[in-house]
Amino acid sequence: MFTTFIKILAFVLVVTGLTWGAVQLLDMRGGANISVAGYEITLNALQLVFAFAALVVAVWLGLKLLKLLIAVFRFLNGDETAISRHFDRNRERKGYEALSEGMFALASGEGQLAMTKARKADKYLDRPELTTLMIAQAAELTGDTRTAEASYRKLLEKDETRFVGVRGLMHQKLAEGDTDTALGLARKAFEIKPRHEGVQNTLLKLQAEKADWTGARETLGAKLKSGSLPRDVHKRRDAVLALSEAKDILDEGKSMEAREAAIQANKLSPDLIPATVMAARAMIANNNERNAARILAKTWGVNPHPDIAATFAEIVPEEQPEARLKRFRALTKQNPDHPETRMLLAELNIAAEHFPDAKRALGRLVTEDPTSRSLTLMAAIERGEGADDAVVRGWLTRALTAPRGPQWICDNCQHIHAAWTPVCNNCAAFDTLEWKRPPSGEVAMPAGTEMLPLIVGHTPATVTTPEMEVLDATLADEQPEHAK
Repeated sequence: MFTTFIKILAFVLVVTGLTWGAVQLLDMRGGANISVAGYEITLNALQLVFAFAALVVAVWLGLKLLKLLIAVFRFLNGDETAISRHFDRNRERKGYEALSEGMFALASGEGQLAMTKARKADKYLDRPELTTLMIAQAAELTGDTRTAEASYRKLLEKDETRFVGVRGLMHQKLAEGDTDTALGLARKAFEIKPRHEGVQNTLLKLQAEKADWTGARETLGAKLKSGSLPRDVHKRRDAVLALSEAKDILDEGKSMEAREAAIQANKLSPDLIPATVMAARAMIANNNERNAARILAKTWGVNPHPDIAATFAEIVPEEQPEARLKRFRALTKQNPDHPETRMLLAELNIAAEHFPDAKRALGRLVTEDPTSRSLTLMAAIERGEGADDAVVRGWLTRALTAPRGPQWICDNCQHIHAAWTPVCNNCAAFDTLEWKRPPSGEVAMPAGTEMLPLIVGHTPATVTTPEMEVLDATLADEQPEHAK
């Protein structure tokens, strides 16, 4: 309120002052006579003041017009002027508007609109590092691989955009299935930015697919240094790579180097079953049975597995069942309630013809957690105790359709493997195989009860000696090597 009053008071004072000044000028005597080309003009004091003010304004306008004419001339001559800057700002505004709209189109999946906006932005903006990238991404979205590749190749021309160009081409080659070229591009991208996690993962995956275990271990080390991989995970995956490297060395006939690499893999990750098995076999080959038994027993205590038991049996291949049962206590006393330990103990007792002990070892596995292996063992126990063929046939019938139990399964795609591999055979994921149970019903035996006549004969009354031999062979095939 007070401010408004001050403004009104100031306006009144200014108007009053101007009016008083005009009155004073009118009251003044005299003036000025101006003669131009025979014309004479007489001005009083007030008119003279207004004429002077008009002259000042005219001069100011003349100077502005002169500057405008000079600017137009310089603009036409190609020089930078206020006019050119005005048009440049206008073009820049239109370019950034198109760029912004193109980014939103990309985010919403509108490939054609994004391409249109990207080309418009490229027309108005002198920012090829932005517009070229958007054109490449829009082309990928629309499936125009040729335009995308050409755009990414343009990005290779400048140092600041080279990494983006290499990475874009790498993803294109991966999409096309050209893994050889993709691997070369991944190595180049890794050289430019060795700490980039996405490039590290892609390079490691491709190196594992191509069995470049040495290069993969270097990439894994870079991931550890950059902090993108926990130390315990690095240790495990380095063991997997060392094991894979050992297998390749063994295939080349260099057994000594392979043994050393296998032992190194076991030291890196003692709970890695394939590494333990290979290291133990290397020790057995070096007549170091004691250490082989030690590492096998240690891994069994962490993760019981049939391959460990089979390798443990290889330490003394020609061994009597009773002696084997006693020696295997180094394994069976660990994790006594684990299903694998129970079935191992049952198999050893069956081989020693201790059928009641074998049945006690199985316990309630056949009722609470039946698998084809445990049910087949139960059939062998019943036959060893002299049960009727109908009883044996009943257990075998259940075994034919029961789950197979734990297997090597990829955590990424759930593909089931017959043996452990560092890379999934289905999805090519690295170090994703885990010893676990498949989904229920996914791995039943390939045949049903119609196989029974081939195993135990048509009826109990007509079972012949050769048919019983087939049953014995069938039961023997279901047992791992350590129980045979």
